[in-house]
Amino acid sequence: MNPIAEEMNDILMHYGMPRRSGRYPWGSGEDPYQHGKDFLGRIEELKKQGWTETPENIKKEFGLNTSQYRTEKALAKNERRMLDVARAKSLKEDGLGATEIGKIMGLNESSVRSLLNEGSETRMNQAKKTADFLREQIDKKGMIDVGTGVERELGISKEKLNEALYILEREGYPVYKGGIPQATNPGQQTNQRVICPPGTEHKEIYNYDKINTITDYVSHDGGETYDKFVYPKSMDSKRLMIRYAEDGGIDKDGVIELRRGVEDLSLGNSHYSQVRILVDDKKYLKGMALYSDDMPDGVDVIFNTNKSKSVPKLDVLKDIKDDPDNPFGSTIKAGGQSYYFDKDGNRQLSLINKRADQGDWTEWKDALPSQFLAKQSLSMAKKQLNLAKSDKLAEYDEICSLTNPTIKKHFLQKFADSCDSAAVHLQAAALPGQKYHVIIPNNTLKDNEIYAPGYESGTKLALIRYPHGGTFEIPILTVNNKNPLGKKLIGPESIDAVCINSKNAERLSGADFDGDTVMCIPTHDKAGKVKITSTPPLKGLEGFDPKKEYGPDTYKGREIKQMKNTGTQMGIISNLITDMTLGGASPDELARAVRHSMVVIDAEKHKLDYKKSEMDNNIAALKKKYQVRIDENGNPHYGGASTILSRSKGQESVLKRQGTPKINIKGEDWYDPSKPEGSLIYKTADDAEYTVKKIDKRTGKETTVTKYRTQRSTRMAETDDAYSLVSNARHPMELLYADYANSMKSLANQARKEMISTGKISYSKSAKATYQPEVDSLMSKLNTALLNTTRERAAQRKANAEINAKKQANPDMKPGDIKKASQQALTKYRSEVGSISRKDRSIKITDREWEAIQAGAISENKLKQILDNTNIDDLRQRATPRTSNSLSTAKVNRIKAMSASNYSLNDIAKALGVSPSTVSKYLKGVN
Repeated sequence: MNPIAEEMNDILMHYGMPRRSGRYPWGSGEDPYQHGKDFLGRIEELKKQGWTETPENIKKEFGLNTSQYRTEKALAKNERRMLDVARAKSLKEDGLGATEIGKIMGLNESSVRSLLNEGSETRMNQAKKTADFLREQIDKKGMIDVGTGVERELGISKEKLNEALYILEREGYPVYKGGIPQATNPGQQTNQRVICPPGTEHKEIYNYDKINTITDYVSHDGGETYDKFVYPKSMDSKRLMIRYAEDGGIDKDGVIELRRGVEDLSLGNSHYSQVRILVDDKKYLKGMALYSDDMPDGVDVIFNTNKSKSVPKLDVLKDIKDDPDNPFGSTIKAGGQSYYFDKDGNRQLSLINKRADQGDWTEWKDALPSQFLAKQSLSMAKKQLNLAKSDKLAEYDEICSLTNPTIKKHFLQKFADSCDSAAVHLQAAALPGQKYHVIIPNNTLKDNEIYAPGYESGTKLALIRYPHGGTFEIPILTVNNKNPLGKKLIGPESIDAVCINSKNAERLSGADFDGDTVMCIPTHDKAGKVKITSTPPLKGLEGFDPKKEYGPDTYKGREIKQMKNTGTQMGIISNLITDMTLGGASPDELARAVRHSMVVIDAEKHKLDYKKSEMDNNIAALKKKYQVRIDENGNPHYGGASTILSRSKGQESVLKRQGTPKINIKGEDWYDPSKPEGSLIYKTADDAEYTVKKIDKRTGKETTVTKYRTQRSTRMAETDDAYSLVSNARHPMELLYADYANSMKSLANQARKEMISTGKISYSKSAKATYQPEVDSLMSKLNTALLNTTRERAAQRKANAEINAKKQANPDMKPGDIKKASQQALTKYRSEVGSISRKDRSIKITDREWEAIQAGAISENKLKQILDNTNIDDLRQRATPRTSNSLSTAKVNRIKAMSASNYSLNDIAKALGVSPSTVSKYLKGVN
């Protein structure tokens, strides 16, 4: 038993007579409830008159909502029963036995024994004693977190905790609900429930640093759960050499070369890592770190830059941030710092701080973004979107074949959510062999070569970098895995890095080598099936250097307005390029837009004059020509996203919502015939509309103004028909994507309708008895997983408090810096409170436990909680039937779609979990 539960138990075992409510007094004598009637007596009297327990009747009669009414009943039952306990104990002390006591009280002997049972008596009084315990905690600490999971720490049921909170609410201790913004998931929040001292206002629960937990969390493993970030160790700049542009640094811009065998600069088992290195306690290096065997004497680190020799050594480096938690302005990965033992045997912190390590880039998604695919041929886009549809249909078909209804509904919910997301993001299925890789410079490679150990020599690879301007930015290179330097730099077994020369990096919209990535797609194979369109570089981009054309040195003596919203400006120009491509813009027009995008992406970092670039490239004229929207009144509007590809993820404000959305089903009270069946119906928040008082400065009169609280959504999420986002030009590519989005929306609705029609699991007491050890094991695992919820809330609150303080101290803090600092803060506080990562607390289900689940030994409610805390891939592997010798129509269609997209028999077989011969059989039409 945990310490809190032990303390509670000790309190409960030593109580006296129950404290009378005062609100519903007891009577005395033969019928202790005869005078005035208690709360239950009122209910019994009303029911005799035909009264029923509907929400409306409860509200009218008692002024309570349903939840409050249930709690009042439970408390009244406990109070009535505690009086019976006191009377039974008194009669026992008079020397009477259970039979005699029963005759006097009108109860059978077993009921009397239950009243006299000390354990039963303790459970009855738990709510009151829990309230007493919480009252003491509030007096000591102030506001207390009493959200999900707290009942487990107290060792009581959720119902008893709610009763205790209700007792305290009666006494004037307010209980408020609210959200904690998730530090690393913008737009998402973690729900919290807080009990406060009397007189506390609701708004005060958003002072996150003032909310305490019942347990004062400390990390019991010394921070092993999450690696704590410590302030980095600094390197003496005497060990550093700068290789300037004139000396070849421009060809390896962003690369940090390390002397091999130096302990405090070791990359561990990695050939390459994206790192940060503190220098002279005030500057730092950022880039891709690699070992080098060609280092001058006395030099341990060489930094390659595109800057000229006129720039002093330390000015090439970046200034550290005035933030002890994040001096690099970038998140250092968990485990990104390491230690070594010096020659005297003392443990020392390494100089290396890893942002990403060898192998990390394999975790990137391989789907095809619309900004690339929409610039390729219509036939390729159609194939890949059809494959994405087939994948989803096959997945849906597989889910519908599940026999356990609770597991089936779990997967249907996840599936519907993924379809809704697919409609918004418009990503198509990946092409065969498509992967993301970080780029490493190797100027011994020819202009048409790439060192790529993950592919066979001779393979042709198309390279795409995002944001993607157009087909003119796609080099197609031949794999040469015999290159000696490539083997030395990243090794012959590298799975997430490739080597290219600086010329090809420049073609990739000016990529550098400080951690930039490319998507590699095998193309122009022997069969000539996968053909990626690649056009020559735009003439208008030849020799264009945004730093030279629009940098501070070019405009000396004139103040340049510094950009502060890179993300927004890049979104604007990226949308314009997308809309221009669909509109058939000329190479010269595209060059103007791309030149401006190259200025925008570096404007904030290098203080470039993006406003002059906008004028020089006449971006306004391009918007007027290619971004025309006609409103419902027939009026034209210029600028802003105009095609479905640029509008889909565009923000749309909606009235603030609350609660879980309902599913639009015919026959339900909330059914909306104007929306598709199966779509989501949201409830507008009770506080969405509010009023404020305004004083007219001219007249001095006070007026009431109605305002509305809103939240962000996307245009695609808020429309029932994707065609409403298609431009007036109705480009064929737009229509293709609109069809795809609508198919995903329809499939999501279909999945939700299937959820409604799927029954409940049949709970079996006999199965529970048969599998009792497995049931106990699953309940123990679930308890461990759910105990983490209060710790995670504590970590989120602490992270939010820290970020809010930083934003207050620095009002101009950039969104990117906020994001990085948020990740750093959350990692730190998870370590501090001992919050376990989702991966580490995921419930692992054994074979025997799975048998128990399938036999109905677990109730539906508990099973839902178990599924929510189980790895989805492991669950899918267990849940999916594998016994059928024939494939469903959806799977056969998936085979055909993958074949049309040039996947090999082996690739298709692996994806479907069948043999290559089975795939071949179905492709030949034999079934």
